[in-house]
Amino acid sequence: MKYRLFIAFAFIASLSIAQSKEGYWDNVRTTNETIHLKAGERKYIKSADLPVGTTEVVYRITLLDDNQKISGSLVSILKSIPDPTGISQGSAGAIFLASTITGDDKCKYALFTSATDADNYIKTSKAVNACVVQDTPVNKEAKLLSTTSKCLDNNEKNIWFAFQSDNWVMNQKVVLEVVPWIDNKLSSGWNADTKKELLNICNNFPLTKSITKKDLFCGYFLEGVTQRYSYKQFSSLLAVEKIKLYNEVSEQALIKTGDKDAFVTIARNNISQLVASNRKQEAINLLQNEIIDKGQATAADYNTVASFYLFSKQFDKAKKFLDAGIQKDSIDLNLQLTLAHWCIFNDELSQAKDIHRKYQLQNINATTTWIKQTKADFKQFEKLGFPTDDFKKILRIFGDN
Repeated sequence: MKYRLFIAFAFIASLSIAQSKEGYWDNVRTTNETIHLKAGERKYIKSADLPVGTTEVVYRITLLDDNQKISGSLVSILKSIPDPTGISQGSAGAIFLASTITGDDKCKYALFTSATDADNYIKTSKAVNACVVQDTPVNKEAKLLSTTSKCLDNNEKNIWFAFQSDNWVMNQKVVLEVVPWIDNKLSSGWNADTKKELLNICNNFPLTKSITKKDLFCGYFLEGVTQRYSYKQFSSLLAVEKIKLYNEVSEQALIKTGDKDAFVTIARNNISQLVASNRKQEAINLLQNEIIDKGQATAADYNTVASFYLFSKQFDKAKKFLDAGIQKDSIDLNLQLTLAHWCIFNDELSQAKDIHRKYQLQNINATTTWIKQTKADFKQFEKLGFPTDDFKKILRIFGDN
């Protein structure tokens, strides 16, 4: 029997070939498969993996004999249509989204979202759990599936197309083409559920609980993460990489909410907790990375670092932070006392004496005198094995105080 192939694409030339800014037809992750069916036989084809962000799928089924060929691929047709809206409104009907083929070869088919259901159809011809069923034999078919279809309503990764030949004598060839439409926004993998996952992380930050504009902060946090990474990329980050990301995005979110000081406050609280737990090196690293390096340090912060290095006998590092702190606030008495201690252990006793003479009658804070803190520090140095020969020379300056 002779078959004639009619192609009704005349008006396509008037359509723009550009893809919509809302999305695109994915011409890479398509399905283009051919199966041969014997008379009355049933087989199925599993679609290629549907990409993240798939919101529509167009499929075309064409039955041919061995001498026929399709003149135009489904991808080439769809690239001429800006978006799936046009299909749903009927432009696809004008071109059938396919070649119009006349002939006697026909088949039934059904679509499934699991291999188990497709296998059951092959064995029994019963379309249990099918999302599309075509019981009337057809020799061609072209349809659009959207997220309202059961085939896509659960973000399915694949679709199984099961076919049953309606011929009782001749073999037939079934050509299946499947092309997904990718929504640009959803292709990142950030949907309502994955965004909620990220918001839960934000809401559990100690930082979040300490600020007033919690919802605004988490909104900016969500925006910062989703703009940097797709959900798949985010999920594959190592724990340390996520911590770094959270810190960076949180800081930017605080700037946008006008509450950047809260970040520094939380960092200082964390530093205090580390010091209390005798994890001083971690505390210093945190202070350095989160406060000093970000230009948020006060004279007290510089003194904290300088004191740590001094008490751990890292004198060069101690001096570096002393100089930086004094440059910021030259009359901070905590810094001046730490500098006096540094001078004792670095053969600059004369300068140490000058500093003590200058400030001995002052308080370094509301409750602690210069002399009291000096004596307390000397006891600590002695416990740590520092040389104490010059301590008496300093104490003589204080007289009976």
